[in-house]
Amino acid sequence: MKFVDEAKIYVKAGDGGQGAVSFRREKFVPKGGPDGGDAGKGGDITFVADRRMTSLLDYRYKRRLVAPKGGHGEGALRHGRNGKNLKIKVPVGTVIKDFDTGEPLADLVANGQKFLCCKGGRGGKGNAHFATSTNQSPRYSQPGEVGTEREVKLELKLLADVGIIGFPNVGKSTLISRISAAKPKVADYPFTTLVPNLGVVKFGDYGGIVVADIPGLIEGAHEGKGLGIRFLKHVERTRVLIHVLDLSPFSGREPEEDFVAINTELKKFDTGLSERPQVVALNKTDITEAAERVDELLKFFEPLGIKVYIISAVTGKGLDDLVNHVGTMVARAAEEDAKAEAAEAAEAAAAAAAAERAEAGEPSEESGTEQ
Repeated sequence: MKFVDEAKIYVKAGDGGQGAVSFRREKFVPKGGPDGGDAGKGGDITFVADRRMTSLLDYRYKRRLVAPKGGHGEGALRHGRNGKNLKIKVPVGTVIKDFDTGEPLADLVANGQKFLCCKGGRGGKGNAHFATSTNQSPRYSQPGEVGTEREVKLELKLLADVGIIGFPNVGKSTLISRISAAKPKVADYPFTTLVPNLGVVKFGDYGGIVVADIPGLIEGAHEGKGLGIRFLKHVERTRVLIHVLDLSPFSGREPEEDFVAINTELKKFDTGLSERPQVVALNKTDITEAAERVDELLKFFEPLGIKVYIISAVTGKGLDDLVNHVGTMVARAAEEDAKAEAAEAAEAAAAAAAAERAEAGEPSEESGTEQ
């Protein structure tokens, strides 16, 4: 299936129905009172994250989604039906933004997570609501409210623990194919990888670590050159980066320059990305001429305090050590995130409790009387 990670769609909630104007018409009741029923509410539009979806491809063709309107009220105080709510399924990891302002509206990172994007219009009241002692036969009703509408941009950002970055053809796809069950296309020409590849790597008791091969990073990627601007966003959620450098003498590349160039692109796209924990993998060291450059490169990275692994994605050399180290980093980062989330939740709960006490007129825990 084609991988699509961006889409623009128009969404509109249903309009509320019109309240009814009606009067009782019974055989022995010549002057029946008003009995116009209320109208139904328009349908809401809700986005729902669904782990079974892997792409936003559906919304390249469905660009306009409108929820049903509410039914009109009827005589005999019959209520109009409510418009059916419209649920729009998107992949887990989808960010929903207002298209005009670029403001993020929701970030759906968990399966089943929901976001109410547009509320249906309220149904109008029937004329039975407007009868008074001075106007016992109102001949008007209330119109329904218009449902809210907006244009939204959907952006899918992959949920991966580890991002594999580097220039084209340095061996990223080969690496992910060796450490996971992913089977990406591998060939020796620029931009072989046109979509991010995901693989799950087993690591101790932690379970599966999700690894993503991020394509398209070249100089100027943050400005849209190559495929970079489309895929840099997939790096944002990763906890650890594996920076693959090609030591092959046939590549015509300078590993030190590549390292600086890629990190510059990360920083220009998002300052936080350049500060993400990073491990360097010196690849293709099964080639004699490449192995001879290792000592020189180790000296380059030593003052930077970055852990360096000497690997060959083709032969599997050094991959176990690399995976073990990265797995430990991911597990540690996950623990820190869990602690931070728990602290935030406790702080929010304490603030809510304090607000409730203040509303009830109770003294705060910090206040007290002096003896």
